[in-house]
Amino acid sequence: MSIKPSSESLESVESALKEHLPPAVYDEVRRVLYGKPVAELPIAPSVAASAQSQAASFELKAYSMAALATKEQVRQPRLVRIGLIQHATPLPTDAPVLEQIEAIHAKIGQMVDTAAQLGVNIVCFQEAWTMPFAFCTREKDPWLQFSESAETGKTTQFCQSLAKRYNMVIVSPILERDEVHNDTIWNTAVVINSNGRVLGKHRKNHIPRVGDFNESTYYMEGNTGHPVFETAFGKIAINICYGRHHPLNWFMFAVNGAEIVFNPSATVGALSEPMWSIEARCAAIANSYYSCGINRVGTESFANEFTSGDGKPAHKDFGHFYGSSYVTAPDGTRTPGLSRVRDGLLVTEVDLNLCRQVKDKWGFPMTQRRDLYAESLAEAVRLDYKPQIIREKPE
Repeated sequence: MSIKPSSESLESVESALKEHLPPAVYDEVRRVLYGKPVAELPIAPSVAASAQSQAASFELKAYSMAALATKEQVRQPRLVRIGLIQHATPLPTDAPVLEQIEAIHAKIGQMVDTAAQLGVNIVCFQEAWTMPFAFCTREKDPWLQFSESAETGKTTQFCQSLAKRYNMVIVSPILERDEVHNDTIWNTAVVINSNGRVLGKHRKNHIPRVGDFNESTYYMEGNTGHPVFETAFGKIAINICYGRHHPLNWFMFAVNGAEIVFNPSATVGALSEPMWSIEARCAAIANSYYSCGINRVGTESFANEFTSGDGKPAHKDFGHFYGSSYVTAPDGTRTPGLSRVRDGLLVTEVDLNLCRQVKDKWGFPMTQRRDLYAESLAEAVRLDYKPQIIREKPE
């Protein structure tokens, strides 16, 4: 994978604002755009140096949102540190499959080690993190060779070892091969508990058919519903990539009690970048939970040209994956994003008590009128449904 120096040279929106605005103006613009200020967490010099070493070389940012929650008389703070990891694929896309997987495992192992040194309790990787995002090509070989068992695959075993070593919950989105059900392929997030055991999995609910995202060539919509995984560090859920465009997908994780919802993604600038900073943030506000957007980074080039029936010339890459991973609190406050062009680890300390405090303040669950919309949607899916449109009657 290469990082292009031209149109993808913008490091981040935050860095551009900080560079070009006077400090007082920058602080006010940041307040308007991102909400309340978030404190930077201290990073030991040795940890920072390790992240910047030639062997690792990834951006490291750490913030605390804990102060957004007020201290309660009846509950102790529920402090949790979240880690989000975005990365480029380290080898060319035509390198041998096992070599690519091993190189990515080695890279992520270093980043998880850094996360552990910063006290991370839950870490989430990007969508299909062990492979190039090759679903643009419509080629089955070699890309389906990256698929693995969610329960016993090499990647799950790798994550189990890390989880147990660091007492860390790991969300591992992979290309799943369901060997029990005739080798069916799924886009799946595996949740490994802090004791190293597989807690469960969730399959991607919404599959894109837009631009080069030809994913339905490989897998179809998931069949696992909207599971919420209860861990020692809170109730978590995973809204995989394209599902972030569907408000009801976010909503159902809230209905099932999620406190943190991860959105592991693989999306490119030409298609979705203006939407990226909005959707997960809106979901956090509407559903009174923390949302975490994770996106891969870089440009992946493939051996054979492909087209997607959109009239564009044949090409060999998806475009630039713009990273920019971030966390949003239930009150709409968000962290700065990671780089648009570099590997990165974002560590964010949160107090889960804020979820209920925001519900109490804004009353969104109480005023949602779920009964009204359940009835309306039940009518809307009927074949004989008539839209509720009021027209002027002819004289």
